[in-house]
Amino acid sequence: MNERVEAIEEAIAGRHSVRAFKPDPVPRDLVERILNVAARAPSGTNMQPWRTYVLAGEAREALSAALLAEHTGPKSDYSAAEYRYYPDEFFEPYLGRRRKIGFGLYGLLGIGRGETEKMKAQHGRNLVFFDAPVGMIFTIDRRLEIGSWLDYGMFLENIAIAARAHGLETCMQAAFAPFHKAIRRHLPIPDNEVVVCGISLGYENLDAPENALRTERSPASEFATFLGWEG
Repeated sequence: MNERVEAIEEAIAGRHSVRAFKPDPVPRDLVERILNVAARAPSGTNMQPWRTYVLAGEAREALSAALLAEHTGPKSDYSAAEYRYYPDEFFEPYLGRRRKIGFGLYGLLGIGRGETEKMKAQHGRNLVFFDAPVGMIFTIDRRLEIGSWLDYGMFLENIAIAARAHGLETCMQAAFAPFHKAIRRHLPIPDNEVVVCGISLGYENLDAPENALRTERSPASEFATFLGWEG
């Protein structure tokens, strides 16, 4: 296996959700370079349905402060997103996978079952972009259909992989979607755009216990059906 293959496979297989970042700043031109590379993602008829709001410094801090205040308030509503991410009821194998990552993360953080306030506080860490120096909010034109949402996923993955080429890590965060009203009060998002998710971008804090979490993936033998091969 040559070095190029190894580098590409490591960039993909080594990606994980980072939930604690160093405060080290990331230059704007580097973020722009990553986004330019990520925009090479395929999209149906080259529609390129992504729209990104990139925040750093006071802009990021102001948004996070507003969202965290709403999160800790009495009217916090996790179901207020403009689209449905999860089913109403989880079932196997998805329920088991969801529980495993939850128990794994809370275990690393010393949060026990039933400690709902601590769980809520950890969820709130999403809204401060896990202290990353760069936060991004992603939107899509609400008139577009599911095909463009599929394209969007490839764009987001490209950001995560391109970032790793520069020693940066990310966390994909659907946690921002329920706070779209508060986000609109701080960002120039027109009414025709839906808040899809956020991404934290920065240098990983290797000393943070939560960053030791690694999730499992089922092998291709479990989810792929191969046709046309002998044996």
